Amino acid sequence: MTDKPVQSDKPLAMYTRHSRKWLHNRYVYPVISRRSGGLSIGINLNPDKICNFGCVYCQVERSGEDVTPEPVDVAIVQAELRELLQSVVDGTLWEDSFFDDVPVEKRVLKDIAFSGDAEPTSSPSFLAVVLAAAEMKRAFKLSGVKLVLITNATLLARRSVAEALSVIKANNGEIWAKLDAGTAAYYKLINQPVIPFERVLENILTAGRQQKIVIQTMVASVGGKPFPVSEQESYIRQLSELMAQGCQITRIQLYTVARDPGEANLPENCDVKAVDGSYMSDFKSRIQRHLNSVQVDTY
Repeated sequence: MTDKPVQSDKPLAMYTRHSRKWLHNRYVYPVISRRSGGLSIGINLNPDKICNFGCVYCQVERSGEDVTPEPVDVAIVQAELRELLQSVVDGTLWEDSFFDDVPVEKRVLKDIAFSGDAEPTSSPSFLAVVLAAAEMKRAFKLSGVKLVLITNATLLARRSVAEALSVIKANNGEIWAKLDAGTAAYYKLINQPVIPFERVLENILTAGRQQKIVIQTMVASVGGKPFPVSEQESYIRQLSELMAQGCQITRIQLYTVARDPGEANLPENCDVKAVDGSYMSDFKSRIQRHLNSVQVDTY
């Protein structure tokens, strides 16, 4: 098997498996992550799948029916995380056939990620779970392992979320903030949001003034049309303005579709597909011409 970044509609099998179900666990699950470069332990704070975005590329199947919010049991999160970390430390995790096709160099724990079936910062238990994960990381002496928040940046201004961000920063952490568009119109098409585009930009700026931030951007073909060049230029302009105002953007992650979107997420008569490597490379080059101080990675 050749291990390389995925830039086509045929990703490596190990990158297509992002199930949030692992053995008997309710919240904690392992994945081999393209963007992490190895093993990421995810904590799903939204098993009820209630999200303030409806991204057309999201693989989570949402029925569209009314769902009762499900509180997170922090004690169960702690127990599941402890058990999974122990299996990583003693090596027993890799004995599971789920990981048979994972090369040795990818069998390294890179991060503990707050992610899952919806926006993790929307959970009332977000701060408590971040504190618990930080303590668990210390208990297992995993100083090099990152705490990563994968977020749509809609709720970063909440007081409890801002407090959690400071804990993440103090524990070798990163914020991976979604920005899939350069204009409000494309943002509405791609993310199907209930939060204004301007608020997302404001939140990224506020958080990025406090700590370094990574921008994660889905580059897909939607309805037969890839991320337009005009939209790319608006996107670059937005990032340039954020940086000029003190936002510490250190990396941009451009990634394309690796898993089939949930059918309920797709607008009528609209398909979502991966773009090819040359399209990703062109977008990357366009960014680098304008933002040469920022690392740009493609997946």
